Amino acid sequence: MAEPQVEVRRSKRRRQTVSAYRDGDKIVVLLPARMSRAEEKRWVADMLSRLQRSETRRRSPARESDEALTRRCHELSAKYLGGRAEPRSVRWVPPMRTRWASCTPSDATIRVSERLRDVPGWVLDYVLVHELAHLLVPGHGPDFWKWVRRYPKTERAIGYLEGVSAAAHLGLSLDDDTTQRVAPAR
Repeated sequence: MAEPQVEVRRSKRRRQTVSAYRDGDKIVVLLPARMSRAEEKRWVADMLSRLQRSETRRRSPARESDEALTRRCHELSAKYLGGRAEPRSVRWVPPMRTRWASCTPSDATIRVSERLRDVPGWVLDYVLVHELAHLLVPGHGPDFWKWVRRYPKTERAIGYLEGVSAAAHLGLSLDDDTTQRVAPAR
């Protein structure tokens, strides 16, 4: 695996703290201006390692295969939906033009866009719970949202996906009725 592009930014206002974040394909490391080149080298290596560990922890193992995705659906159904949602098939599909995922309740199949392979695990879990809930309630009415909101990070995940979609100008959603999707919890 190739080394990521690293951009080091020094700041006279930064006194002690060092931080790093991913900006597209590069890693930005923020350092105090007074830091020596040797300290910079050590901190950059440390921050790259920390960021990689953090990103690895956030990703779901379900991203590895259709089988892993199916296992995760069964775990989520048991935990949040009383085991009532039983998909016949769950699979990764090439990026969808208008959706993150889709469900066909009549044949109990779920398709998940490959765009979601690298999102944090809790976001993928939300999408899976959303699609599993469609196996119990096909539409997006209040009964559907009662099931979905059993997942504790529902609102946070919706915000994350809306942010990703807006930033990339994708126009993606989990359903056709975005006003229903963000209706307040009851």
